[in-house]
Formats: sequence, C-alpha cells, structure tokens
Amino acid sequence: MQSVVQKISEKYKKPAVVDVRSGDTVKVHQKIREGNKERVQVFQGLVIRTDKKGSHTSRITVRRIASGVGVEKSFMLHSPLVVKVEVTKRSKVRRNYLSYMRDRTGKAARLSSVDFDKDKTNNSPDEIIAAHEAKQAEAAAKEAEAAAAKEAKESEAQTTEAQEAPKEAEAKEADSKESKD
Repeated sequence: MQSVVQKISEKYKKPAVVDVRSGDTVKVHQKIREGNKERVQVFQGLVIRTDKKGSHTSRITVRRIASGVGVEKSFMLHSPLVVKVEVTKRSKVRRNYLSYMRDRTGKAARLSSVDFDKDKTNNSPDEIIAAHEAKQAEAAAKEAEAAAAKEAKESEAQTTEAQEAPKEAEAKEADSKESKD
C-alpha cells in the first residue's frame, strides 16, 4: 500500500522519462517564457550529475562550454518546463558526479563513447503515455462524479430545509398566539 506522500509524488511524475546517466551528452528542450511569448530553447551538453533517479524531483546537471566559459544548468526531469530530453552520445564513466570535467578543456575533456540504441533510449513508448492519459481521464471523471453527487445532496438538503422552514415558522406563530391568549 502506498503512503499519501508517494501517491502525491506519483501524480506529478511524467509517464515516461528518458533514462539519462552521468557521461551522456544530451539535448534538453526547455520552455522559455518571455513576456507573452513562449518558445522552446535547446541546451546541449554533458550530464555531469544525476540526482534522485526514482523520485519526482529527479534532476540532472548539464555542462557545456559557451564562448569559452563553462555553463552549468540543472533540470528537473519531471518539470512541465522540460519538454524533451534527447540523448545524443553515451560515454563510459565510472562515477555519478563528474566534477573533474570542470578542470578539463580541449582534448582532455573528451570521453570515450559507447555504442547504444538511440531510438530505443530516446523514444518513450506510446503505450505508457496512452495508459497514463487514460488513468488521468478516469480520475478526472471520478472527481466530477463525486462533485456532482455532493452538489445534488447539498441542493436536496437545501430544498428540505426550505420546505421545513415555513412549517417551523407556523408552529412558532401558533405557540406565540397561544402564549398571548
């Protein structure tokens, strides 16, 4: 049985997330909002850290060199702002946190690549996404049904109160007349 915290965290998870590891070169497609406009910006670089893989707060830190300056960004994988994560290259590393890559430049910053199936890694199964959407629709329908039933009970209670109110008023008037006499 799941605890309440686990149920809530599952609710906010994306149905299918790409398996990203340290040492991968990735393209992260992120929504950027500028005023009223919204666009998708791509940040390509090396994943130097992965955190909390199974959690809804799982995060990757991506590093790249831009104009001779090292730039690092952290992305929450289950965030609605992260549209897509695409693995372009997978490298052989023996650590989770590649902090030593910050000191390396040029040829020293290269990692030896490993063959992997890009299509299998990057394409999330449509069946998983469809099943997740069906669950969400079913949950929404149940919530709507419960709300409608609650509303019907409340309206029924109000009508019975409205019908009983005049009877109670008449009874009070009769009591007050008898006490006056």
